[in-house]
Amino acid sequence: MSETHRSAPRRAWSRYRSVPIIYRIAVAFVLGTALGATAGEQAGVLSPLGDLFLRLLEMLIIPIIVFTLLGGMRKLTPSRLGKVGGLTVGLYVATTAIAAVIGLAVANLFDPGSAVEFTGGEAQEAEPPTVTEVLLGIVPENPLAAMVEGDILATIFFVIAFGLALTMVREATSEESIEDAIDGFFAFVDAGTEALFKIVWGVMEYGVVGVFALMAAAIGTEGLGAIVQLGSLVAVIAIGIAIHMSVTYLGVMTVGILGQSPIAFLNGAKDAMLTAFTIRSSSGTLPVTVANAEENLKIDESVYGFGLPLGATINMDGAAIRQAVTAVFAANLVGISLGLGEQMLVLFTVILISIGTAGVPGAGLIMLTVILSALGLPLEIVGFVAGVDPILGRIATTNNVTGDLAVSSVVGKWTDAIDFTEGVWTDAPAPEGGDEAITADD
Repeated sequence: MSETHRSAPRRAWSRYRSVPIIYRIAVAFVLGTALGATAGEQAGVLSPLGDLFLRLLEMLIIPIIVFTLLGGMRKLTPSRLGKVGGLTVGLYVATTAIAAVIGLAVANLFDPGSAVEFTGGEAQEAEPPTVTEVLLGIVPENPLAAMVEGDILATIFFVIAFGLALTMVREATSEESIEDAIDGFFAFVDAGTEALFKIVWGVMEYGVVGVFALMAAAIGTEGLGAIVQLGSLVAVIAIGIAIHMSVTYLGVMTVGILGQSPIAFLNGAKDAMLTAFTIRSSSGTLPVTVANAEENLKIDESVYGFGLPLGATINMDGAAIRQAVTAVFAANLVGISLGLGEQMLVLFTVILISIGTAGVPGAGLIMLTVILSALGLPLEIVGFVAGVDPILGRIATTNNVTGDLAVSSVVGKWTDAIDFTEGVWTDAPAPEGGDEAITADD
């Protein structure tokens, strides 16, 4: 074979790689959706290719948490950890509360479900974890078992405790051998983190195939009929999420607090957002979210290493909107009007159970059974709305992941741990008055 023929595939591959990964994945998403709608259930034959993509992402979750948290612990004193942790958790709770209020507001405005015929369905009741169970569950009985089982909160707790202990020993010891050992350990962590990022982007290259297969199989198996039948529910939740993202994340947090362009933030978060929409899992998206925070948004590891793994577990803004709207929808289905007291119950229940609900596909249906039980509404409604769970889960997860990055960016701003002179921040002009906002804390 001539050199010209041998180099042709290389040139084609180079041209393919020259297109940004986000655009290639977007095209795969559209083509997969079209194939699923056209081929129907036969598209399910592609499921293994999509499942492989999910497995590759899930493979990286615990290593990413361990390495990024340990890397962040090296830069955090106990007092700074308290500040970063307090700001992060406080913002997550605040944005979830805002999301639930927005969900209730749009639900009362548009009144979804009033014109939908309830045909019943099957549902399994799920008991929510109590506050005591959530708090005790944070402390692992066996740290290695917690990592093997994918228990994110327990893993975070142990890694923070271990990393903080290492930094305290490093500061207190006078033995050079111990100092060298700890420095060498953290150097290994840095190298491991860089290696994981290489793996992440290798997985994302395969993600073009994986996203195509996932969408083809999902649309082919589930169809679009359920979305049409429950269109009012889907539309109102989408409106609520659009309002929350536009006002809270892009308006208040990006423009108001960061003093930056919303376009720049979206450019930095778009890989994670599209991945979240595709796989419906905040935890599964975590490797991509971490890479976006590090490489695009230029957030310091001391902030994103703590905030993003935690957010993948407890930050459920999209779920809060979804559950608030669905609660009103469910009440309308059975001819009941929720009063102020019942709606306040929905608000507080959503905030509480979001902490104990895993960031994985299907968790939203578990949350819904809890809320319906609290309101005394029939659990069969869970089965009725389950047909649109795939699309609702996708838009809610996209909201959640966007919120994780927005909160980490704000915490980075408030703790002087984000660099606005690099990454996507240099690609778009700051809004008017942004310069003053950026330098206000300097």
